[in-house]
This record gives sequence, C-alpha cells and structure tokens, in this order.
Amino acid sequence: MGTNFSRVRSFADTDVSLFSLEIAERARFMRATQLFAGLSITACAQIANRARPRIFARNEFLFMQGEPFRSLVLIESGCAKITRLNANGSEVILALRGRFDAIDLPAGPNPSLHTFSARALVKCKTLTWSSSAMEDLMVMPQFNENICAILTRHLQELQERYQEMSADKVERRVACAIIRLAKQFGKPTGGGSEIAISRLELAQMTGTTLFTVSRLISKWGELGLILPRREAVLLLDTNRLDLISSVDYQVTEEVKSAFC
Repeated sequence: MGTNFSRVRSFADTDVSLFSLEIAERARFMRATQLFAGLSITACAQIANRARPRIFARNEFLFMQGEPFRSLVLIESGCAKITRLNANGSEVILALRGRFDAIDLPAGPNPSLHTFSARALVKCKTLTWSSSAMEDLMVMPQFNENICAILTRHLQELQERYQEMSADKVERRVACAIIRLAKQFGKPTGGGSEIAISRLELAQMTGTTLFTVSRLISKWGELGLILPRREAVLLLDTNRLDLISSVDYQVTEEVKSAFC
C-alpha cells in the first residue's frame, strides 16, 4: 500500500492536461460530489483514471444484501433504490440515491458484507472503484472526512424517515415522499415533475400497502394534484400537495374528500 499511498500524495503534482478529455471531465464531476469534495482537480483526475464505468439497466442489482463488499459505486446519472429484506422476506425501501451520490460507503478500512441491496430504479450510469483502489483512498484524510459527513447525513435522513413512519398519518407520509422525490429526482415534463417510481415502490418507502397508495394516487389524480402514469407519477400541483403534507387536514372540504 505504501507505493500507492505515495502516488496518492503526489496527485497535486500531476498536470491535469496529461489526462484525456474524458478523464478530465470525469474529475470535474467527481469534485462536485460530497465524496470527493476538497480534493484537487488533479487528484480527482488520478482517481478517475482508476475508475471503471458501468451501466445498470432498470431493476438490475448494483449489488445485493449479504454479498461481499467488492467495489465503491458513484452514480453519474440515474437513480437507485436502497432496500433491505425484513423478517418476512418483504422488501423495504430505505432510501433513493441519484446523481452525485455514492452507495454503501465503507465505514472502515476492511468492509465485509453489504447490509442492504442497491437496485437501479431507472437506468444508472456509474463509476466504480475496486477494493484495492478503495484501500488507497482510505488513507487520505479528506476522503475519510467526506465519508463521515455522508454517513452522518444518511443517519439523519433515516431518523427523519423513522419519525415520519412512527408519528405521521399515512396520507402525510405519502405526500411528503412524493414531494421529496420530485425535488431530488423529478424530471420536468408535461407541465409538472415526473417521478419514475411505481405505486408498489411508494408503498415500500412509506410503510403502507399497495392498496392504500393506489387509493391515494387515484384520489389525488381526480383532484388534479398529480397525474398517475405507468410506473411513474407526474406531480402537477406542488403547493396543494405540500399543504396536505404539512397540516392535519383541517383544510377545505375538497381536500378532506380525498380521504373518504
């Protein structure tokens, strides 16, 4: 590892112009991510030169729960769902990860098994680094600081999700999820923001049933808040859905009728 670490420390002495245009562009992308924040463009170019580009089709696993930790994955485009199987074998969606996000970061120098699965929600373009490349990166103080910051943010997100699941009504949970997904992964189209997620996946994210989500989607569609699509939802009226997500339904009779 000593030789590789010397190479890591010499990143700043490497002229970025020596790299190909593709590597230079990849390095600029990496610098915009939280994982590589604070590293020089030349350091990112050297690291990018060791990356392996991969494309995952919709529903293809990036890795599965229980598999050995073999690589670090950074999403360039697309979206992946992070899932775990419960005691009954049912899939629960813990989070969604998209552009600029790294998936299942190593919490130490010797990660062993993946504790969850990652599956492409839509086609994903990724950069991956082998376990040996990760070992070299883990000796960089800035890289470790970035990992700690990301893991802290992920913990906060899980805490917020747990609070929603334990305290909020199901209507509010589903509305919050749709708004959050539209902000993070929405694609402007048809006068609204399209979210590539199925009703079953929404149910798995919000701790409810497919029937309940389908009923809410249908009602909100009738009210003109959203437009249901095949394996997608088009959010049309963010303000009105945000009202549902932020108050206890002491609003107009029109909104109350959505839950009859």
